[in-house]
Amino acid sequence: MDDNINKILGIEEETPPKEFSPPVPRKEDKNLPNVDNDHKYSREAYYDLIEKGQEAIDGILQVAKEGEHPRAYEVALNGIRNVGDTIDKLQDLNKKLKELKELSKSADTKIQNALFVGSTAELQKMLNKNENSKSKVINAKKSSVQDK
Repeated sequence: MDDNINKILGIEEETPPKEFSPPVPRKEDKNLPNVDNDHKYSREAYYDLIEKGQEAIDGILQVAKEGEHPRAYEVALNGIRNVGDTIDKLQDLNKKLKELKELSKSADTKIQNALFVGSTAELQKMLNKNENSKSKVINAKKSSVQDK
């Protein structure tokens, strides 16, 4: 019945909705660590936002010049502010990545205070194993010295 009504009125059948795909497809490079992949993806997204924001500002300014309405100029100024904030976020992203990479190079690798998490029985077993392995090493050294 509905098909006949649609046919008479000249209405085409509804097309199924398209699958959502992000505006910037994520390209994952298997050779880079996750931090570098995330940084690259974020950078591309920020660049895309900045470019679209600049295009929008150009259009808004053109409309504002033609209409000479104060509200249009206010909208243009807000767009400029948003693009400026996005540029600041991009710079912060680069700064954070640089700090993250420098931190890993300058990290202190000495362990001063180690904490054992476990029961006393597990600790005792671990200490006994260490004593046994040390005594084996000492006995092996003694026997090699005596052989000479």
